[in-house]
Amino acid sequence: MLKQKAVMTDLYQLTMAQAYLSSDIASKQACFYVSFRENPFKGGYAIACGLEQIVQFITSYGFGEDDCNYIASIKDASGADLFSDDFIHTISSLKLTVDVDAVSEGTLVFPNEPIIRVTGPVMQCQLIETAILNIFNYQTLVATKAARVCDAAKNKPVAEFGLRRAQGPSGGLLASRAAVIGGCSSTSNVEAGKVFGLPVSGTHAHSWVMAHDSELEAFRSFSKVFPSNSILLVDTYNVVSGVNNAITVAREMERRGAKLSGIRIDSGDLVWLSCKARQMLDAAGLNYVKIVASNDLDELTIQSLNDQGACVDMWGVGTKLVTAWDQPALSGVYKLCATRVANTDPWTPQLKISEQTAKTTLPGMLAARRYFDAAGIMVGDMVYDEQMLPDNDLIVDPNDELRQKDLSGLKCVELLEPCIRDGKQVQNTPDIKQICENTKANLASLHASNKRFLNPHTYPVGLEQKLIEQRDNLIRQARALRV
Repeated sequence: MLKQKAVMTDLYQLTMAQAYLSSDIASKQACFYVSFRENPFKGGYAIACGLEQIVQFITSYGFGEDDCNYIASIKDASGADLFSDDFIHTISSLKLTVDVDAVSEGTLVFPNEPIIRVTGPVMQCQLIETAILNIFNYQTLVATKAARVCDAAKNKPVAEFGLRRAQGPSGGLLASRAAVIGGCSSTSNVEAGKVFGLPVSGTHAHSWVMAHDSELEAFRSFSKVFPSNSILLVDTYNVVSGVNNAITVAREMERRGAKLSGIRIDSGDLVWLSCKARQMLDAAGLNYVKIVASNDLDELTIQSLNDQGACVDMWGVGTKLVTAWDQPALSGVYKLCATRVANTDPWTPQLKISEQTAKTTLPGMLAARRYFDAAGIMVGDMVYDEQMLPDNDLIVDPNDELRQKDLSGLKCVELLEPCIRDGKQVQNTPDIKQICENTKANLASLHASNKRFLNPHTYPVGLEQKLIEQRDNLIRQARALRV
């Protein structure tokens, strides 16, 4: 288990928590939701990831004595203690009693819909915001990148081996998990294999070849140590001569009753070199030897190499996968959408408006439904307020109310599922294989036009009519306009 500490938060979450406590509203009930504003990588979807770690964080939440001592030592601008003794005492014994509903990991998600919903005492909900976003945003970003890379690979296995370039040890660990959820077949990260039960894979580096008197000697030695798991890196000096040496070793292995698993090319013109290597291997009767390609790859490069006819059986992707290359962060946000004084009271919808229309939030106890056509293809999502159940299946574009889509008669499913009640986990955590299968099923149900790398079609996410009216009325009230 990868344990996140309660102290992993922003200072302003703690100052707000103390202010809630001092104002006697710490127990006021609140509802927050997680969403994001734009699809990553200019793509057509994202893959929800990180829920397992969020559940672990909330159900094991607590400030240790050393955490409390540190927080108590923080000073304000005048040099006085920033936090009161009452606040320190409160957090020292705090156990969360929040409820969490969320989409399952591996589910496709889209901008401006609720993905995680947290309800409970407002102080508690506030304290866990930073960790929830930290976990969700990064893993979702990497899982989405992995799905795009694997899509470009066209059913050829993709191995993730970006640990050395990842964003620190924890980032590398979670990136490997997210990459496999997104579709990678394995990771080079041994710790991730141990912690999360991921398949691990690897070959050898150029240093192995350079440490020997000759490339042929290096290949021979490696194949004897790993007779059933040898993939030889052939580009240390010259790829063509490297392939010739690999062929020599493969024939020697056959005489010992073993088989060379593959070769790897990590530099140069991967199209020409892979095709040349394939030709040489086949001519030598070694058509079973696989060709692995690496070298700073991403989805666009792999797509281009495939379009040019590269003879590659497996891809190794590192830096540009674990760092979510060209988009450093997901625009995930955690926004208050409803409040009430006591559990028996109805929820009062809350809304934030902004000078930027894109930052206006949705009000109410938000939920979402997903609709499918007769072929099982996703055709649209409805966001609605659970206190105002939909009367029909009409969805309305939140930015243009004249754009509407009628989904009547289609199968639909609720996206948010109960995960935590009163601070306790209420459903079993799926294993990594189940999550990966969910990812595959979700991607298979998304229309090809939504998966294009260039100018993908926008997947319809609309609001239920009563939610639209509730939002617009609250905006008018906030701006002091008469209806």
